[in-house]
Amino acid sequence: MNQEIFLGMLRQHEGILHKICRLYRDTPEDREDLFQEIIYQLWKSYPSFQGQAKLSSWIYRIALNTALASFRKKTPRVSYQDSLPDNIAVPAPVLTEQQEQLFRALQQLSDAEKAIITLYLEDLSYQEIGAITGIDVNYVGVKLNRIKAKLKTILKS
Repeated sequence: MNQEIFLGMLRQHEGILHKICRLYRDTPEDREDLFQEIIYQLWKSYPSFQGQAKLSSWIYRIALNTALASFRKKTPRVSYQDSLPDNIAVPAPVLTEQQEQLFRALQQLSDAEKAIITLYLEDLSYQEIGAITGIDVNYVGVKLNRIKAKLKTILKS
């Protein structure tokens, strides 16, 4: 496994990873824990990535599944790989007040709604969103319209 390629992949997609952590966790400590768990899951899954899907779709799927799965864990699971790449810590970006307001609104959505709108905000196509979330492409548009309406209501209040 090429560590440099993996680290380059992380640097290229760190923005979406931080956004997912921000949406699914409330405290900076919890966000950092989730970020590290996502990186671990990506590292663990990287050897099995076959390139059948786009790299970004694969990353989004693992990141979202990790964020959602960690809510369901009842007991901590500790396991160690032989080694992890060095220098994987990436600082979280500083957000403007408008971005903070949007994240607070997004946190009020359901987990499924968060996943869909996050992918939409990353400019993924309806087909890509459907492939990652497992919902029909036509239903992606319906869900997005409902989510946008819900966000408008939340932001007005």
